[in-house]
Amino acid sequence: MLTRLTALPRDARDTLFLLAVIAWVLLPQVNELPLWCSALAAAVLLWRGWLAVQAKPLPGKRWLVLLLALTVAATWLTHRTLLGRDAGVTMLVVLLTLKTLELRARRDAFVVFFLGFFCMLSNFFYSQSLLVAFSMLVGLLGLLTVLVNAHMPVGKPPLSQAAKTAGWMALLGMPIMLVLFLLFPRLAPLWGVPSDAMTGRSGLSASMQVGTIAKLALDESVALRIKFDGAPPRKQDMYFRGPVLSSFDGVEWRPPRLNTAARYGVTADLAVSGAPFNYEVTLEPTNRPWVFVMEAAAQSPALPSGYQSAMQPDLQWLANRPFTDLVRYKAQSYPAFQHGPLQSVPGLQEFRDLPPGFNPRTLALARDIRGDPNLRGADTARLVEVVLDRLRKGGYTYTLEPGVYGQHTADEFWFDRKQGFCEHIASSFVILMRAMDIPARIVTGYQGGELNSVDGYWVVRQSSAHAWAEVWQSGRGWVRVDPTSVVAPARIGEFERLLVPQGAVAQALNAFSPTLMTRLRLFWEAANNNWNQWVLNYTQGKQLELLKNIGFESPSWEDLSYVLIAIIVLAALLGAGWTLWDRAQHDPWVRLLARARKRLDKAGIASTPATSPRQLALEVASRYGKQEGSAGRMLSDWLLRLEQQRYAAAPADAGKTPPQLRALREEFKQLSWPA
Repeated sequence: MLTRLTALPRDARDTLFLLAVIAWVLLPQVNELPLWCSALAAAVLLWRGWLAVQAKPLPGKRWLVLLLALTVAATWLTHRTLLGRDAGVTMLVVLLTLKTLELRARRDAFVVFFLGFFCMLSNFFYSQSLLVAFSMLVGLLGLLTVLVNAHMPVGKPPLSQAAKTAGWMALLGMPIMLVLFLLFPRLAPLWGVPSDAMTGRSGLSASMQVGTIAKLALDESVALRIKFDGAPPRKQDMYFRGPVLSSFDGVEWRPPRLNTAARYGVTADLAVSGAPFNYEVTLEPTNRPWVFVMEAAAQSPALPSGYQSAMQPDLQWLANRPFTDLVRYKAQSYPAFQHGPLQSVPGLQEFRDLPPGFNPRTLALARDIRGDPNLRGADTARLVEVVLDRLRKGGYTYTLEPGVYGQHTADEFWFDRKQGFCEHIASSFVILMRAMDIPARIVTGYQGGELNSVDGYWVVRQSSAHAWAEVWQSGRGWVRVDPTSVVAPARIGEFERLLVPQGAVAQALNAFSPTLMTRLRLFWEAANNNWNQWVLNYTQGKQLELLKNIGFESPSWEDLSYVLIAIIVLAALLGAGWTLWDRAQHDPWVRLLARARKRLDKAGIASTPATSPRQLALEVASRYGKQEGSAGRMLSDWLLRLEQQRYAAAPADAGKTPPQLRALREEFKQLSWPA
């Protein structure tokens, strides 16, 4: 294969290299593009490569017009628009690949190059991770290589020299990139992140539909990172509160549509006690306004500039706008807390309601528990313990593959399947509590975390998404009850999550070294965290903090612009100084001859760099005469002596300007040059 590739003509190999670079640039977007777009782009690139290898002519315009029309129609049918981020990227990808089918001139190649740069940037609309940034750096070097190669003679020099030149260009541009990154004003993102799509995967959503997912795939992507000031809390206390769900229609749990509960006395009424934990949260983009804090935070988290947060009556913190970019904020939480009304209020009825016609066996179970003579007059805490004891001893299991539930999800859990993950367990528990006329609701969020020993951050993954319950007790308010901790204690305590089957590569690495995969993941996540902290999270506040560190007492945007202008001026002066120094390194004899040529050119005596001083002297003598003492004769003699000095014996100190050349340079100023 390699022998056949090296036997191809140089232009065919250059074309294949360009197609490979384009494929590399488009590869990270495959999961974000429509399937037809990825398939069409791959087919066009393969077609263009086959044409290059076989030295076939490029297709006519009819083919291009047909493919373009199909692309526009498919884009419209897919996105229902030709504008916007997703539709625009789809069109851009196809246009780039179609343009490779008309690479007939250098102008067409330049269009391909710059479309490639645009496609490279569009990758960051979907992800700004370290892996994507590294792959786009490789793509940038590839595009610069083909761009440099396009400016060189056809077939010469080798592609490796163009790659070397492109590498030096990238290195020379790094200082400029660094200055712009540090000092260019931080602007709000032009694009949001993709909408939430957690169906069938672990993670959080604004609602919870019970029993419709047959198999849950663990999403190991990072949701947030926590850095505690001092000793961390116990893992079983790490509950990060998200949406609270209290409205149930028989299938789906949702937040209440109207805040009637708060209107009728169900308010936060948070009271904290004990020592707090101070920590910093690095939250990945969610496209949601949910501010995740460990239960319970009495004070508003310190969000970045432009964000404000407020506590809701259900104790959830919400920002004034969604988090479409990575954010970092500080918070303070008290694991010991009490919230909600201490006495019964009318608004609690909302948390007792159940839709009619659902789960008849669960309702009968609630009547049986209430009718048990041993539980006559039992308070809420006693009834909760009875239900938890049923979960503990009734053969219930925690699994990622519970199968699809039917209409009566709680009935199937309590009496038939007796298995599920946290949403089945929490939902069935709350339904049973409400059937016993006990106010109850579902709280979603994240539970637990893993300590990364490399950088000291606690990592909370999407697979840590959890659902638990809260029941209302007189004199205590809302009390957390996590029924999953009874069914699967390891899910909460040491957080030994269920694992999905590993791939062949992971199994091979584990067989070689059981801890290798764990160490590699820790190092990679620590590198990603540093990328997030120092690059993606380089905010406006950090820019002003940088100015404060270099001496500004109260930095402002004006100070930032002054520093940026000063650096630009300094860079310009350094560039001018380097140019002057570089000119001074040239041969002084050559510079003196160039000055003479410039003077003679103004007088109408044209010359080229190959014209010798003797030839110029002859031209001056023939045009202005050879009489002794005339200006023409003096200029002609000066040119002859200049040539004689060039070929005279080298002086002992070759590093200095010879005295004869210095004399000729002084005489140059006194000569009478023809007009």
